[in-house]
Amino acid sequence: MGDHLTTHDLLARVEELIGGELEQAELVFLSEVSSKHPYVHDVLQHITRFQGKRLRPILLLLSAAATGGINDSHYVLASAVEMIHLATLVHDDVLDDAIIRRHVATVNSRWNNETSVLVGDFLFTHAFHLTASLGDARACRLIGRATNLVCEGELAQIYERGNLDLSEEQYLQIINGKTAELCAISTQLGAIYADADEKIIQAMDDYGRALGVAFQITDDLLDLLGNEEQMGKSLGSDLQKEKLTLPLIRLLDQSNQDTQAMIQEILSQPDEQTKSRLAQFIKNSDAIEYAGNRAREFAKQAREALKDCPESQARQILEELTEFAIQRSI
Repeated sequence: MGDHLTTHDLLARVEELIGGELEQAELVFLSEVSSKHPYVHDVLQHITRFQGKRLRPILLLLSAAATGGINDSHYVLASAVEMIHLATLVHDDVLDDAIIRRHVATVNSRWNNETSVLVGDFLFTHAFHLTASLGDARACRLIGRATNLVCEGELAQIYERGNLDLSEEQYLQIINGKTAELCAISTQLGAIYADADEKIIQAMDDYGRALGVAFQITDDLLDLLGNEEQMGKSLGSDLQKEKLTLPLIRLLDQSNQDTQAMIQEILSQPDEQTKSRLAQFIKNSDAIEYAGNRAREFAKQAREALKDCPESQARQILEELTEFAIQRSI
C-alpha cells in the first residue's frame, strides 16, 4: 500500500475494481440472513452492522479476479465465508464478555448469551446450507474443514488461558487456526472456483494464511495499545481473559527473573488497572517493536506468495492489503 495510500484510498480502489461484484455478493448475503420470526429477524439485522470492511468477501473476490475471473459461484462463497466470520464474532463476544462491536452493542450485551450462541449456530449452519446450493461437495468440505480449524484454534486458546509459559510457536499455532484459516479458505476458494491450476491455488492459500497471521498479530497489538472509542469495540479482553499474545510472550521472554515474576503476578490477577500496570514494563522492552516486526515478516510472506500470479489490478490490491493488515489503527 505504501506510505501514501490510505485505507480510504485502498477501499476506493477495491470498490472501483470489484464494487459491482461485491454488491452482488452482499445481495446474496442479505437475502439469506433473514427470518420470518420477528425476534430472529431483529437479531440478524443487528449483526449485519458488525460487517465492517467485509475483508473476507473482498479477499475471495479479488483472488478470483486475480486467478481466472469472478463467476456466480463466487457470490455464494463470499456470502458463506462472511456468515462464518460473523458467527465467530458473535461467539467471540460471548467468550470475551465484550459489550461493543463496530460501535454498536454486541448481541450478548443487547440481548443475552443464549441468543448469541444460537444466532452464531444459525449462521454456521446456514453457511453450509448456502454452500450446498452450488451442488459441489468440494466447497462444503473445504469450508467445513476451515470452520473446524477455526473452532479448534479458539478451543486451544481457551485451554491456554493463564499459561504464562506459552511459547511463540504455540501462539502462532493458535492464531493460524482462529484467524488465518478463514482468510486462507477465502483466497483458496476464490482461486479454485476461478479454475486456477494447483500451483496458483496453493499460492493463494499461502497468501491468505500469512495475511491472516499478520492481521491477528496487529489485532493483538491494538488490543493492548488501541483506543476503545476509536476502534469501536471492547479492548483489553486478552488481558482480562488471561490470553497471552505475542507482545506479552516477548516481554516475558526478554525479562530477567525478578521482572518476570512481577509481570506474571500482574497478569495472573487481571483487573481494570492491568494495562496501566504493565505499561512501564512494555515501554522499557522491545515487545511492541518485536511483534510489529513479526507482523511485517508475515505480510512480506503473503506478498511473496503472489509472485506466480499474473500481473493485474487485483493482484496489486492483494499486495497492498498486506500493508493495510499491519498499518491499520481502526
